[in-house]
Amino acid sequence: MTDTADAVPEPDRAEPPAPQPLGIPVTPTGDAAVDARLARLADVDHLAVSGHLRVYEDVHRGLRDVLAGLDQRPGPPAHEPHRPQGSHRSHEDHEMH
Repeated sequence: MTDTADAVPEPDRAEPPAPQPLGIPVTPTGDAAVDARLARLADVDHLAVSGHLRVYEDVHRGLRDVLAGLDQRPGPPAHEPHRPQGSHRSHEDHEMH
């Protein structure tokens, strides 16, 4: 005969709670490529902590690529170097002086 008063209760085997969104707003930067990468951070709101690293690494890699791309874009035209007075003036400049 089993005495129910002496029975050891079963430990709760409840599943861990579902991931909850952190609700951290992301302010747009104005750069579409950067904003797309930052928007990807919202994916972690729906993942277990074990999945966060993959998203963070992906975002980091994407932001690094965007920065590297800045080095490859041609910049604004170089400013014309300062010319000493009296050198290489146009015909119109001579008429004004």
